Amino acid sequence: MSNKNFIKDFIGIQEVNITNYEETEKEIFLHIELEVKEHKCPCCSEPTTRIHDYRIQRVTDIPYRNKKVIFVYRKRRYVCPHCGKRFYEENTFLPRYHQMTNRLSAYIIERLRNTDSFSKIAREVGKSTSTVIRVFDLLSFSKPKLPKVLSIDEFKGNTGKEKYQVIITNPATHQVLDILESRKKLDLIQYLREYDKTERLKVEYFISDMYKPYKEIAQTYFKNATIITDKYHWIRQSTWAIERVRKDIQKKFSKEYRIYFKHSRKLLLAYYDKLNLEQQQQVNVMLSVSADLSTAHFLKEWMYKILKIDNKEIAIKEFKQWIDEANESGIKEFQSATTAYKNWYREITNSFCQNLTNGFTEGCNNKIKVLKRNAYGYQRFDRFRKRILFMFTEAA
Repeated sequence: MSNKNFIKDFIGIQEVNITNYEETEKEIFLHIELEVKEHKCPCCSEPTTRIHDYRIQRVTDIPYRNKKVIFVYRKRRYVCPHCGKRFYEENTFLPRYHQMTNRLSAYIIERLRNTDSFSKIAREVGKSTSTVIRVFDLLSFSKPKLPKVLSIDEFKGNTGKEKYQVIITNPATHQVLDILESRKKLDLIQYLREYDKTERLKVEYFISDMYKPYKEIAQTYFKNATIITDKYHWIRQSTWAIERVRKDIQKKFSKEYRIYFKHSRKLLLAYYDKLNLEQQQQVNVMLSVSADLSTAHFLKEWMYKILKIDNKEIAIKEFKQWIDEANESGIKEFQSATTAYKNWYREITNSFCQNLTNGFTEGCNNKIKVLKRNAYGYQRFDRFRKRILFMFTEAA
């Protein structure tokens, strides 16, 4: 196979003839032209093969070997012998008035599925950042339909005038449904009111953290849904409590012992039965210095065991006993946790024996943070929303 035929197969445009090939340190130039063929006049529809003139057009294609690829296109213009109309030849790779190939536009769009910034992709394809953004802005996303399982969470986006944006997902199918500009209650209500009541009533499960407006909105607009507090968010009330106990106790020790306690904090938070013998002995040494810390560790371990109970009725009974025990412990940090548990009792117990959590949503938030960090933030919310939705949309 000749070199030119190999290049033709590589670029994937069989209709072109490659007349010359040049390569520099940073760029590859392919001189191309099309075969002469009969065209219909766009005015009178009469066929013609009569050539009027040529012009040279430089067209950017997808990069190859980290080099910018440029088509030096010898563009042919035909003339109609009947009406005198002059027009350019037809091709399948270059839209009218464009300076990049169709597949370069598709390549840019596909590259935007990851967390790279617009400017990085622009450098890669040899185009300006504004050109990459202009290609991306051609995409659009409509408002989604509500699923049976709805998860909601906020993340720190700092986009537009708001500090926190809201992500709505379907954790059952691992789909990101929408991104909202604000987590304020009135803004959330305005968004949900755009849905028909019959569609809202089809939502069976509503999962969120312990942000009060979420629960109030779910009770009002998703009356048929079981409201579930995400396990991670209510369990950490207990882990926060034991952490505060540890910090208060270690303040009373010498610097060396304080550092030891601080560096060993993960052992206190870990599930005791999963530690090896040496690690368990380290935990026992720390617990021996304080009765409060020993009680806090006992309550934390008990809470972990409640999570493993498969029977909902038994789990609820154990949870009630845990609340009573924590209140009677006299440890203010755990008494504060029980207040939160009582306020969210129904939503927390709904999470028992349910595999529905905000885990997928939290994972999406982490990826969004990477996107925001790579781009040094987004000023326009509409573009930020579109980029997130496209990033989590599966390729066709």
